Amino acid sequence: MASEEAIVAGGCFWCTEAVFNDVIGVLAVESGYIGGTVEHPTYKQVCSGSTGHAEGVRITFDADVISLADVYDMFMGTHDPTQLNRQGNDIGTQYRSAIFPLDDDQRVAAEAAIARWNDAHDGAQAVTTIEGPATWYPAEDYHQEYWQGEGQRNPYCLAVIPPKLMKLRKSFADKVKG
Repeated sequence: MASEEAIVAGGCFWCTEAVFNDVIGVLAVESGYIGGTVEHPTYKQVCSGSTGHAEGVRITFDADVISLADVYDMFMGTHDPTQLNRQGNDIGTQYRSAIFPLDDDQRVAAEAAIARWNDAHDGAQAVTTIEGPATWYPAEDYHQEYWQGEGQRNPYCLAVIPPKLMKLRKSFADKVKG
């Protein structure tokens, strides 16, 4: 097994986490904060928009099962990368679309994924940024595996996550857990 990590931010981390927890070859998904100026920020601080952090997910995956290119393509394909500093009703830099490569190879792969998305969407242009290096801070425990627990009763999650999961299943059917 070739375990690798990727960090992306595409709006609410509960939503992005739910998507990647359904992907074959994904070993773990952790919600957290990245790209800001405050050390060890709290959810309340990040939600204020004053820290510069994005809500993100750190995805650990088996590169023998799923490629980094696939991870990035799924990320680009399951949120709206054309919305600057927002996803739907979530507005602010903490909800920006961003990829945080961990090395130069990941940076090249991120650039390629954005280019593929742009090429496939006649005239639409992703505003997804490539940022970093940046320090990763895990979110508080109650944010982890949120969709599998509290999220199933949260009206926001019930409105936002199922359409993202449907996009995943439609566009990446061969990569989704049964």
